[in-house]
Amino acid sequence: MAWDFSTEPEFDAKLHWIETLVREEIMPLETLELDTPSLKAMIEPLKTQVKERALFAAHLPPSLGGQGFGQVKLGLMNELLGMSPIAPLVFGNNAPDSGNAELLALGIEANGAQFQRERYLEPLLRGEISSGFSMTEPDAGADPTRITSSAVRDGDMWVINGHKWYTTNGSVADFLIVMARTVPDVPARQAMSMLLVPRDTPGVRVIRDIPTMEDPVVHYGSYGNHAEIVYENVRVPLDYLIGHEGMGFALAQSRLGPGRIHHCMRWLGQSRRAFEMMCERAVSREVFGEPLAAKQTVQNWIADSAAEMAAARLMTLQAAWMIDQKGQKAARKEISMIKYFGAQVLYNVIDRAIQVHGGLGFSSDLPLEQMYRAARAARIYDGPDEVHRMTVARQILRDYAPVSEPTELIATRRVAAKEHFAKQLELLSIDQ
Repeated sequence: MAWDFSTEPEFDAKLHWIETLVREEIMPLETLELDTPSLKAMIEPLKTQVKERALFAAHLPPSLGGQGFGQVKLGLMNELLGMSPIAPLVFGNNAPDSGNAELLALGIEANGAQFQRERYLEPLLRGEISSGFSMTEPDAGADPTRITSSAVRDGDMWVINGHKWYTTNGSVADFLIVMARTVPDVPARQAMSMLLVPRDTPGVRVIRDIPTMEDPVVHYGSYGNHAEIVYENVRVPLDYLIGHEGMGFALAQSRLGPGRIHHCMRWLGQSRRAFEMMCERAVSREVFGEPLAAKQTVQNWIADSAAEMAAARLMTLQAAWMIDQKGQKAARKEISMIKYFGAQVLYNVIDRAIQVHGGLGFSSDLPLEQMYRAARAARIYDGPDEVHRMTVARQILRDYAPVSEPTELIATRRVAAKEHFAKQLELLSIDQ
């Protein structure tokens, strides 16, 4: 099977414009240590430029203001946006808002709840409000079937109770999407639903923004924080259900597939930035009378990084192409492969770049140390590496069946070969 990742010249020009904007206007903002309101104010003119070029929230279908680019083009865009953690905000495809917009769109398509479009989806797409995705629980972890949060009907209301954590942007979000069990006495995959919850609803208690390896001294209410939230008898109307009851897992899966393509391409953008710093340092720094670039170990690091990034890029674009051509379900194995492979490549390249920079790389004078801390989470969120490896192995092993003896056993193959080539062997007078 052949794959084609080519794009037309018009789109190539868009990619060039995106890279220029990221490098010249967005990356410099990282150095200013802006709080969330100041950051939003600073990027507003940049968002206007993006909207004027019809590149804002481009991941959505044309009916919602997107461009219908498909996953290959979106992947190439996200590779450039991945160079800076601020860039997705400017382009309206930052997590979790981008995925939440897709969830809402799918839910509205399923149940026709137009007020959800007017009150939540369209303002979210315009960047006027922000959202959080409240799914992960302390005791559920990588197994979402263990989610215990519940939502039960009480007249014309849902009553939600549960304990969530790692709700990204939960402390600054205007509304939350909560995964909870709504259907009793059925398997978990048919029991879960998603509900809209305005953050100021009584009973929504944001306990804290969780300190992490990425941000150990957390400042409450900052963009990108991960909140721990308790829902205590939170009441929302019945029509705040997204889609239909029991649709939660299907919605989550539709959200995660393309999202992983975008994650992996962003990691490649981040890897590329670290790689550029590593190469620059290698040709600039002298030790023991010669540049680092002359050292075989450093050369190996550069060569290995280049090869790993190329492999991850091709794997990710192949997965994107498969989604475009055959749909998300057909690309399940490829999506899982790029998730754990790409996360490891990101970690490897940044680690090598830090090593080449020595003490400078370990310091906060360069962005490498922050990139390194953030990269470690990539092997955990959206499913830990181990779960994705298990998924890949299971998909592959479905094509194999047990045999009584190895298919490649030489003795058995020799007998079959003698039978198959008997006439030729007889003509050649070969004594077997």
